[in-house]
Amino acid sequence: MRTVERRWAASAFTVLSLAVIGGAGQLTQGTAPVQEVVPPVGDMLATLAAGDIQIDLAHGICAIPARVEVRNELLEYLLVADHGAKHESLFATSVDAQLLNAGLLALGAKPGANATWTKKDPFPTDEELRAGASAYDVILPAGDGFYLYVAWREGDEDFLYRAEDLVRDLERQRSMLRHKWVYLGSRMVSRGPDQRQVFAASSQGNLVNISFFAAGHTLVTCGLEAGLSQTAWLGNAWLLPPRPSSVLFLFSNERLTTLPAGLAAHVPRVTLAVGGR
Repeated sequence: MRTVERRWAASAFTVLSLAVIGGAGQLTQGTAPVQEVVPPVGDMLATLAAGDIQIDLAHGICAIPARVEVRNELLEYLLVADHGAKHESLFATSVDAQLLNAGLLALGAKPGANATWTKKDPFPTDEELRAGASAYDVILPAGDGFYLYVAWREGDEDFLYRAEDLVRDLERQRSMLRHKWVYLGSRMVSRGPDQRQVFAASSQGNLVNISFFAAGHTLVTCGLEAGLSQTAWLGNAWLLPPRPSSVLFLFSNERLTTLPAGLAAHVPRVTLAVGGR
């Protein structure tokens, strides 16, 4: 049995609780399930596929449909749901956050630690800050994670980009550094006068953040120290298809050079760029 398939047995009951039982049956991180029921792999894959989530266990990939949302404005998120912060996200998706989390768990992901940061004491002088000194002591996100990719088709050409290549870092005058993004798995939070417990990523709709947020409510976070900035990030419009082109957004356990055939069939076609062939 392949490694990722072995991982399935360890996490399948958690996936079942999140994706099939749903609603009030959600689990907090580290909480043991009430009943350790391991669903058949085929049944769980079918449940996820019905929610537009494609899982390739053999290659360790979770793929979802998304669309280009913000190309020419500052970004704080890489991916949000339709009710999330779309005005500051490069991509948006209609996929349910809780079900997507189930798909990431199906790949064997285990929640890591969010970034933490505090102002330096003594605080750097203006001269030191201008010279590049950091104003904060930072502990970067750490733990399990994914390589993120975005794919689409124009004419007879397939495009597969690391997500970072599609993000400009204005402070460093280059594309975002490639790295493995850290899986957080969101968390349960209290909402409303009755303090009802809800899954934060589903409630807020924010799925993958570029800039750091102390609450840690997203599913996946940037793992770079540059994530401290909320004014450094802009879409790479020279590479991106026009808004609101459909794309395939991928979470992968390993680096990719090509897409497996089963996932390649899900890559959407976008309008051919002007002057292209």
